[in-house]
Amino acid sequence: MSTAVLIRQEGAVRILINNNPAKRNAITAGLYAELPAALAEAQADAGVRAIVLTGAGDFFCSGGDLNQLAKRRAMAPAQRREGLEGLHDLIRAIRNCSKPVIAAVEGGAAGAGLSIALACDMLVVAKNAFFSVTYVKVGLTPDGGVTAFLSEFVSRQMLMEMCLTGDRITGERLHAMGAVNRLVERGAALNEAIALAERLATAPARASARIKTLCANAFSADLDAQMELEAQLMVESQGDDEAAEGIGAFLEKRTPEFVALSGTPYAH
Repeated sequence: MSTAVLIRQEGAVRILINNNPAKRNAITAGLYAELPAALAEAQADAGVRAIVLTGAGDFFCSGGDLNQLAKRRAMAPAQRREGLEGLHDLIRAIRNCSKPVIAAVEGGAAGAGLSIALACDMLVVAKNAFFSVTYVKVGLTPDGGVTAFLSEFVSRQMLMEMCLTGDRITGERLHAMGAVNRLVERGAALNEAIALAERLATAPARASARIKTLCANAFSADLDAQMELEAQLMVESQGDDEAAEGIGAFLEKRTPEFVALSGTPYAH
């Protein structure tokens, strides 16, 4: 039975819970193994159409366990790198999932916990939650893609300040920066995230996966490259049963039925 990740299902929404509440859901070796596996299982299950990632109790994730990180000083650089790749594989698993992944953040997300939150496709955040790039305070440097994620919505100067000071910013400020999709009262993040996931679960699965690919690529591609990818995926979409159903439903003035057409999840 899973211990690092608790799993439950609500309709078409799979809820994955980082389960280390005694340490504010600090990252464990078990999380490195179990979360990517849980995401892969959710992606392969046609009954799952959206995913919510959250933390047990009242905190999302406090990042790496410093007791464990302290032991890496005695390791060879290659061993340290091997340990780090567990985190990076976890981040890739979130980013590469073809189904929408929504973070429900209570309490806060610090260090690699912030990386995990920002790796998700959307964020639902409690107003009182805090976020911090804490590494500098313990003599470390950021990892988990956090500098890449932050650079998508903050200026170079703000990125420098956040990383060089490690100061906390509030959920409200992160929302003002454009990184938070829904800002809610304390204790309401999970329910709001599930509601958002339920809405996404009614959308055409393969079209949604293609849209995820386009949005993820948009920040690094130039205009011509992005339009080329748009053209490729539009050609695919036009030949898909989802488009036939969507267009047909629009012309017939009825609600489209996409769920029966989901089949095998699209992966680009």
